[in-house]
Amino acid sequence: MPAMPPDPDPTFRPEPGRPERLAPGLRRVLAPNASPMTFRGTNSYILGEGEVAVIDPGPADPAHLEALLAALAPGERVTHILVTHAHLDHSPLARPLSERTGAPVLAHGDAGAGRSEVMEALARSGMAGGGEGVDAAFAPDERLADGTVVAGRDWQVEALHTPGHFGNHLSFAWGDAVFTGDLVMGWASSLVSPPDGDLTDFMASCERLAARDWRVFHPGHGAPVEAPAGRLAWLLEHRRGREAQILSALGSEPRDSTELAALIYTDTDPALLPAASRNVFAHLVDLAGRGLALPEGPIAATARFRRAD
Repeated sequence: MPAMPPDPDPTFRPEPGRPERLAPGLRRVLAPNASPMTFRGTNSYILGEGEVAVIDPGPADPAHLEALLAALAPGERVTHILVTHAHLDHSPLARPLSERTGAPVLAHGDAGAGRSEVMEALARSGMAGGGEGVDAAFAPDERLADGTVVAGRDWQVEALHTPGHFGNHLSFAWGDAVFTGDLVMGWASSLVSPPDGDLTDFMASCERLAARDWRVFHPGHGAPVEAPAGRLAWLLEHRRGREAQILSALGSEPRDSTELAALIYTDTDPALLPAASRNVFAHLVDLAGRGLALPEGPIAATARFRRAD
């Protein structure tokens, strides 16, 4: 039996359901949905005082709904519900919370919104997503375009369309802080799994955030990222390093993502190779889009690619 990997952040152990004040006007309530994909659980945030926004209500868990409502001070009310993206660990509780509070749900769009053309084609072909699971029923009351400013009585955020982990992914800039959802986290790199995830978009979104000076990131899972610039630089370099490995393994003889994963992830538990293959496929789609890899026929999970010379 393989050894368990080391805990990526043993110091981050908040109690699920218990509100924690992170800064003036900001509280975090952890959902009780810990898993290998969600770390300790989903971070739900309460922004403001008196009239507040809830960012990422979390999974369809009645106990977490009650914990969010109990975290409100006497007389406080929820006026906005903001959702970063339509994965099952972030968005399903938005509608029940809206029904209890009367607050509208705001997001970039439904689960299919914001997909690139190549990912839309893969979805139409029947390719299923991986990872946390898609909230296919998600439908916001208001759609937020990139750059939209949403404001409450004592808070204001700018919606930034940051696809990559998911097509409809938004980050919310709050002064010099950003709620980054699953785009940037400190405990792990973001999952990019087609057709929900798009590596070309992921790199562009990270580079977009890197172009501005931020003090802190508040992610969808894990502790605040206190050195945002360094974390973004690491994420970009990590992906570029994996790209170099894939290009090195590609040759004149075509290979598919499964074959390439077996060549590259030589120290990986065989049970994890399907996930590694997904990651390789995300890179191959990106490389094909940049003319660095050539698929044999239409791009698909089983397609074979060769290096473009």
